[in-house]
Amino acid sequence: MATIKDVAKEAGVSIATTSRVINNSPHTSETAIIAVKAAMEKLDYRPNANARALVNKSSNTVGVLVGDVSAPFFGTMVKAIDDIASQQSKQLLIGCGYHDPVKEKNAINLLINSRCESLVIHSKGLSNAELIKLSSEIPGMVFINRNVEEIASRCIALDNRKGAYIATEHLIKNGHTHIGYLASNHDIDDAYDRRDGYLDALRDNGIEIRDEYIEYVEPDEAGGEQAIINLIAKNTPITAIATYNDYMAAGCMTLLQENGVKIPEDMSVIGFDDGHIARHIYPRLTTIRYPINVMANEALKLSLQLVNNENTEYSGKKLFMPVLVKRASVGIKKTLE
Repeated sequence: MATIKDVAKEAGVSIATTSRVINNSPHTSETAIIAVKAAMEKLDYRPNANARALVNKSSNTVGVLVGDVSAPFFGTMVKAIDDIASQQSKQLLIGCGYHDPVKEKNAINLLINSRCESLVIHSKGLSNAELIKLSSEIPGMVFINRNVEEIASRCIALDNRKGAYIATEHLIKNGHTHIGYLASNHDIDDAYDRRDGYLDALRDNGIEIRDEYIEYVEPDEAGGEQAIINLIAKNTPITAIATYNDYMAAGCMTLLQENGVKIPEDMSVIGFDDGHIARHIYPRLTTIRYPINVMANEALKLSLQLVNNENTEYSGKKLFMPVLVKRASVGIKKTLE
C-alpha cells in the first residue's frame, strides 16, 4: 500500500508539499497540485481519513443523533439532512440514542470524537443541563424536536401541544364529545405535550375530562391495538379517538375494523405526524403534519452557519406550527350530544 512518502517521491516534491495538496491547503503551486494528483492516481493512494482530520481539525462529516434509525420518522429526518450535507460534499455519521440518556451520551461522544463539527441532535434522554454543557463545547451543535430556553437559538422544534389541540378540536367540531386518547407511555416531552394538548382542547370546549378515556401504551401499531382493546373492555361510550402518532392510529383502526366497527361511520380516528403510513391505510388517515423534513433541513443549515461563524437568520428558537391534514378517517357524529 502506497504511503505519502511514496507519493512525494513519485511526484518529485517534498512530503510537506504533498500534504498541502492532499489537504487542499492554500499557497500551493498548480504544478505541484498536478504532479501530486497524478502520483496519487498512479499509485492508487488513498489519504488516511484520520490523518486528514488531524490536519483540518474536521472529518468533513455531519454527526446526527436519532432515536431509532429503523423508525420511518427518523429515516425521513436523516434523508433531509443528507440532502443538505451532500450539497456541501459532506458525509453523515449517525448514532442511535433510543431515548436513553447513557446511550445518547455515548453516541454524542462518538460523534464529537470523530471530529464532527456540525451536529444535529435529537435527544430525549439527556437533561437540559447536559445539553447546555455539550452545546458550549461544540458551537455547531443544534437540537431538533427539543426546546431548551438557555440555548433557544440552537433549537428547532414543533409545537406538539398545539398539534394535539388542533387534532382534538377537529373531532369536537365534528360533533364528538366522548373522545378517547391513545397516549405514549414514554417518559419524554413529546408524550406529555401531546396529551396535554388533547386535555386543553377538551377544557376549552367545556367537555368533561375522563381519565378512563386515556390509555398509555407503546407508541406503535401493537400499542394502538392494545389501547383500543382496553377502551372497548371498559365499555366506554367514545365515538372518536385522538392518538399520539399515526402508527398507534393504524393499529387502532385495524383492530376496530376486524371487529366490524366502520371508520368513520361508527368511530372517527385522527393521527399525528403524517408519516407514510397515513396515506396508505384505509380509510386514509386524517392527521397532524409534522414537517420533520423541513425542520431537519433548517437544523443542518443552522449548524453549518454556526460552524462558519455566519450570522444566523433568527436569534430565538424556531418553533414550527403543526397543520391539520384532512382525509377520510374522521366523520360527523350522527347524533350530536
